[in-house]
Amino acid sequence: AGAAMLDVGGESTRPGASPVSSAEELDRVLPVVEALRGEFDVTLSVDSSNPELMTEAAALGAGLINDVRALSRPGALVAAAASGLPVCLMHMPAEPATMQDDPRYRNVVVEVRDFLRDRLQACLTAGISAERIVLDPGIGFGKTVAHNLLLLSRLNVFLAEGHPLLVGVSRKSVVGHVLGRPLDERLAGSVALAALAVFQGAHIIRAHDVAETVDAVRMSSAVRAAHAMSSGTP
Repeated sequence: AGAAMLDVGGESTRPGASPVSSAEELDRVLPVVEALRGEFDVTLSVDSSNPELMTEAAALGAGLINDVRALSRPGALVAAAASGLPVCLMHMPAEPATMQDDPRYRNVVVEVRDFLRDRLQACLTAGISAERIVLDPGIGFGKTVAHNLLLLSRLNVFLAEGHPLLVGVSRKSVVGHVLGRPLDERLAGSVALAALAVFQGAHIIRAHDVAETVDAVRMSSAVRAAHAMSSGTP
């Protein structure tokens, strides 16, 4: 359907989700990575905080470690550094089971940026070079609707850090709250947010509805390119 990357995960991180064992996560993910690697010529992203899975998936040909916990689990930094793979660091203030229990910030944009800066420095110290790092503000992870909307309006703050930006908005609760739509009726809202993120400069969009999102991303990218090339004449 046009995806440039496939993201494979074996543990749900939706609000209220319970963790799974390391063995179960490996059993769920590794066979899928191996099968996809032989079937599709795209980058395979492994959505995991598990150091053992990072190591095993890298050996099978994964191309990105996508960690909602920003490599904060014991051993994750070492495993990610040794893998040689790019990493995506996401902001999440707590575990999925509790992250939506009354999230509070004095300034959500500044606090998320500072968190990502701290994790970025931890990666650099661990030997993960700057060019291997992608940032993700974590839309929907430990944030209210107002927090999410503010973050989406200020993506320039995260782009200013000088790293590719991943944004995941597909079917998120912020779409449901703003539009009053159940989970299976959030396509238009999800695509709109993806287009807005790309127009602001986001590099990677994580989506469920691939074909529709690809079209929106291509149109938004074309308008952004035209804007960049224009002379500024109205």
